[in-house]
Amino acid sequence: MTDLETILASSSISAHAIPLPEQWRNFLDDLPRELPRPRDLGSPSAAEISAKVRPKALMEQDNPAERWVPIPQPVLEWYRRIGRPTPLYRARLLEKRLGTGARVYLKREDVLPTGSFKLNTAIAQAYYAAVEGRTTLVSETGAGQWGMSVALAASMFGLDAEIFMVKCSLDQKPYRRHYMELLGAQVRPSPSDFTAFGRGVLDRRPDHPGSLGTAISDAIEYTLGKDSAAYISGSGVPHVYLHQTLLGLEVQAQLEGLYGEAVGEAGRGDHLVACSGGGSNLCGLIGPYLSARAGGADLRFLAAESTAAPRLTAGRYTYGRADLAGYTPQVLGYSMGADFVPPPVHTAGLRNHHSSAVVSLLRNEGVLDAVAIEERKALEAGRLLLQTEGILVAPESTHALAAAIDVVAEADAQGLEPVVVVLASGSGHLDLQSYSEVLRRP
Repeated sequence: MTDLETILASSSISAHAIPLPEQWRNFLDDLPRELPRPRDLGSPSAAEISAKVRPKALMEQDNPAERWVPIPQPVLEWYRRIGRPTPLYRARLLEKRLGTGARVYLKREDVLPTGSFKLNTAIAQAYYAAVEGRTTLVSETGAGQWGMSVALAASMFGLDAEIFMVKCSLDQKPYRRHYMELLGAQVRPSPSDFTAFGRGVLDRRPDHPGSLGTAISDAIEYTLGKDSAAYISGSGVPHVYLHQTLLGLEVQAQLEGLYGEAVGEAGRGDHLVACSGGGSNLCGLIGPYLSARAGGADLRFLAAESTAAPRLTAGRYTYGRADLAGYTPQVLGYSMGADFVPPPVHTAGLRNHHSSAVVSLLRNEGVLDAVAIEERKALEAGRLLLQTEGILVAPESTHALAAAIDVVAEADAQGLEPVVVVLASGSGHLDLQSYSEVLRRP
């Protein structure tokens, strides 16, 4: 066999060899300290608004009593149908190009039907909304991956879907809109003239590019005025992180199946790397590992954010809201401030102005490291992965990939050979325009 044939034959793809997790992992008790209490001084309060717009079961999952939360059978069945567990792929050709002794793995969430890990929680939230008798799912979306997942999950459970998509992303990624509309979803740009909040933003700045802050505001206001609608979130809240622990649980089983050892227990300085916008793919990956790290495992967690919204690396640790209209509570997190409008970069899923309480606590306590990656550097890493492995990941995921490549270089300089797990959180096939526009710039 040639060297290439040997490498390809030994690339590890492990998915269905492990059983599908049947419980989500509640990791809140594994945080280094209790989450700071939110501030909720509005009238009506954010708690009252949440009680009206969110399904009750989801609010209960924000602080479950159990360490292990059973996954309902209808949700498990849909997880199996969409292809869970997803593969853990050894990127041997990338390793060869980098000339590294590190073992680099991709957790392949890009292979799911919507091309994104977001489907994991969309299915769960749609199920609970349907059980409660809600008829419509309403939400925001940045890059469109969450919106696509909401549209598909709504269809699975016979629900309608109404999506407010960040305006600059709607312009950049029209095919994501087409996908949602094929499933019968209504898609509107944010800021939106369908809401009083959106009209106010547009009056002040007609060319506002939109942000997740505007889209969350539009979606919650719209839900408040629509009978039997449920507002659901793609990130930023504990029940979403709970659902996404599928990611870390599967990685644990896959790596232990390959090596008979847990990540972080071999003295290699192993790394788990994910991009960080609202924090759901990051927390889903690292949450099940928090107890092991606290117990002394040689394991490092790295969040890769965008230089366009560098909250974890340049923001202030202060109270702030996820939205701009005052519907959500103020939580202690790393923030760029409510007046910060991120530039209209192509990594729309990372354009948050305020980081979640969980991610921020982990960062502030030194459990989580963070780096800000410039867009071109990130997409160059994405191009390298395509050229070596034939895998095209979303712009958000390229930030994690670029950060992981830097980790590998540092490890090589120190003579270490760690396991580096990179969460390939989404597919880039509907982001080709973004790749083209950024990488063709002089």
